[in-house]
Amino acid sequence: MDELPEFHKDSLEALRQPLEDRCINVSRVAGNFTFPANIMLVGAANPCPCGFLLDKEKDCSCSPYQIQKYMKRISGPLLDRIDIQIEVTKPLYSELVGNEEGETSAEIKCRVEQARSIQRERFGDLQVTSNGAMNARQVRQYCQMDQAGSKLLKDAFKSLGLSARSHDKILKVARTIADLEGSPKISVHHLAEAVQYRGSKIS
Repeated sequence: MDELPEFHKDSLEALRQPLEDRCINVSRVAGNFTFPANIMLVGAANPCPCGFLLDKEKDCSCSPYQIQKYMKRISGPLLDRIDIQIEVTKPLYSELVGNEEGETSAEIKCRVEQARSIQRERFGDLQVTSNGAMNARQVRQYCQMDQAGSKLLKDAFKSLGLSARSHDKILKVARTIADLEGSPKISVHHLAEAVQYRGSKIS
């Protein structure tokens, strides 16, 4: 969903149930119906109405009130259900024309397939095929932290004002980062990276 704040508020709020329950309940005179809705939502939003709030070369023309009103179109409860929230700034020209090479798509695909294989083996006969589908009890079982990791998450919970839902989502993302590295344990740097992915200022 591009330009997420431009969607009608009722449409955005209707996403909360399928993101949480992976299904949609429809009530009609003829009865109640439940449909599967295990979606992967990808949304994008400008940082302000004019789009230049984070621009290093062009000044933003919006007032603080306009920026706040614009971003409040995406409610806190909806944001709370989005696992990863990151800010993306406009690239510099040198970055566009640079010759620096990263991982190829084939290399990334291989790592992802290995991580998904780890998760299928982890959950065995459970009706769970990925870390993102874990319930609260399974998060406690499969996302255990050491003392340093626990302290980091505790500090983040307080400083960022996280909800219980956000707390569990960070653990799920950290578990996935560890799986992508082939690490059987969640380390501090996995948690630190996962916390950074909740760092969007739109909330």
